[in-house]
Amino acid sequence: MKTEYDVIVVGSGAGGLTAALAAADRGLSTLIIEKADVYGGSTALSGGGVWIPNSPQLERIGIVDSRASVRGYLDSIVGDHVPSANLDAFIDEGPKMMAFLDRSPHLKFQWCTGYSDYHPENPGGRPEGRSVEPLPFDIRALGEDADLLRSAALATPPGLYITQKDFVQLNMVTRTWKARRQALKTGVAAVIAVARKARMETLGRALAARLRLAVKDAHIPLWLSTPMESLVTDETGAVTGVEVTRDGDRLTLTARRGVILATGGFEHNQEMRDAYLPDGAGPNYSAASKDNTGDGIRAGQAVGAAVDLMDDAWWMPSMQLPNGVMQVLVAERSIPRSLIVDTTGRRFTNEASPYVTFTHAQLEGGHVDAWFIFDSRAKNRYPVGGIMPGQKFPKSWLADGLIHTADTVTELAQSIGVDPEGLGAEVARVNELADRGHDDDFSRGDSAYDRYYGDPSLPHPVLDSVDRAPYYAMRMRVGDLGTKGGLVYNENAQVRRTDGSIIDGLYAVGNTSAAVMGNEYAGPGATIGPAMTFGWIAANHAADKTADQRTEQTAASE
Repeated sequence: MKTEYDVIVVGSGAGGLTAALAAADRGLSTLIIEKADVYGGSTALSGGGVWIPNSPQLERIGIVDSRASVRGYLDSIVGDHVPSANLDAFIDEGPKMMAFLDRSPHLKFQWCTGYSDYHPENPGGRPEGRSVEPLPFDIRALGEDADLLRSAALATPPGLYITQKDFVQLNMVTRTWKARRQALKTGVAAVIAVARKARMETLGRALAARLRLAVKDAHIPLWLSTPMESLVTDETGAVTGVEVTRDGDRLTLTARRGVILATGGFEHNQEMRDAYLPDGAGPNYSAASKDNTGDGIRAGQAVGAAVDLMDDAWWMPSMQLPNGVMQVLVAERSIPRSLIVDTTGRRFTNEASPYVTFTHAQLEGGHVDAWFIFDSRAKNRYPVGGIMPGQKFPKSWLADGLIHTADTVTELAQSIGVDPEGLGAEVARVNELADRGHDDDFSRGDSAYDRYYGDPSLPHPVLDSVDRAPYYAMRMRVGDLGTKGGLVYNENAQVRRTDGSIIDGLYAVGNTSAAVMGNEYAGPGATIGPAMTFGWIAANHAADKTADQRTEQTAASE
């Protein structure tokens, strides 16, 4: 068994797979190790969006930004918490990374049409968006590796496959003819897929599968069920490899040019959640890979690495199904005839705001116990929690207390333990604002992002009266897509020690590293886009070393 490589990548999400592809393209012998018995990481559970301004995929359709506008936008949301050099590296290297992937016959993307940046009103923000997603992909092309792709959290009917671009239309299937035409196209595509015995995937599973096929073509080995136990260092403190467990044996693997940590965050490590995350976020309602337990972060800390942003996450309002599966609430928060309240029965923020923004307001204001309130007309018009318009909620949801229903707002409040007076007053206030045509309290609908999932057939896409019985309440959880905190790194993705010096031979990408987005979220795919970019950066930096060269220790960060 070969135990020496130029580069060892730990983790098989989009960041790790991109890093491996880039390293192999530079002629480096490369190994990917993954502790799970499946590949794809949290990427396979995600929407699969990639936020990279000025990618060639966007340039081909005329979506081009000046560098100054991209930097201005990121500065407006990130502030000065992220090193300037790291932001510059993301802006400059992201398009190069996407151009590299564009050379592959397997890595094809489309624009998420009109999917707004999350803060389009900021300087440099784009209301029409600049995110791309993978094209639908038949995973039969992977052969036996098709069955080793991480499964989606929720099963879909045979043959059915829906892109982000499709979903926003299908969400309005009872409201617009455009949506109905899309539903027909989707149904026909599903019938054809079943007839062809195709195994079509979209979203994050399509991205992970496409990257995996490119990795196979590059003859890069991927070892599943191979957890990293620790990093190996030499007498200077440089990282020279990893210790792993494989087939019950403890092995030491040597990495001549570097180890790239792409192991995800610490969202499923309860001890770390309790130690680092803010009040109200300790309970684990994460939709990320169950294998993300902070392995890379803890291994980096063990060799002296600094960490940052450990009190933050890629927050996501969510609901927990009776079987324990977490389901994210993205489009629901923009549907009219609804509101979100705390235990006083009062609204506390713009319901339709970007999910990280929403949850920051929820946590900072102490509104952890929250309820999504909507009326029967909303129930019959829009999907809620994956339940189609007019379809009854599962009995298990009502028995579990996930969903409550009542004939009056007062009875609903009593059922969920919310102040009836407060909820009654708030519903009356929402109805008053709907009559006026503007949310004077929280500006719901003012942003292009708010309106993206709204109802285009209404005068106000996200605001309407809540006045048709029966009324419903859904219990909301403070969920996440992964943690934001991780190892501190420089513009080369090299990990820094607590004194600011570089740990030679060690790189961190994705949620193993402190997010280049800081405490914010630029747009759909602003988790995956930076992970892939810094994977590319790390691989190329490792390739630029000579075989016997060690980079000099650098001064503390500015």
